[in-house]
Amino acid sequence: MTESVPIRRVEVSFVGSPPVQHVARASGVSEVETVGPLLRCLVSGSFQPFLEALHGHEVVSLTSTRERWLTTQSKGDR
Repeated sequence: MTESVPIRRVEVSFVGSPPVQHVARASGVSEVETVGPLLRCLVSGSFQPFLEALHGHEVVSLTSTRERWLTTQSKGDR
């Protein structure tokens, strides 16, 4: 059985410096880049780990657009 996991491109503006290390370590997050107070990354699957990485940092704006779907094979099919 295969599963489809959404991959979303996310752009977040912060008051002050973005929490780059926290975001980069969050499960499902990749391709983290920053320009001043702006952070961009890809988030695959659940947004919860990404949102938890933002905790304690003031967010000015957040946009998310679907990038693509990643198709994975479930463990039972291997």
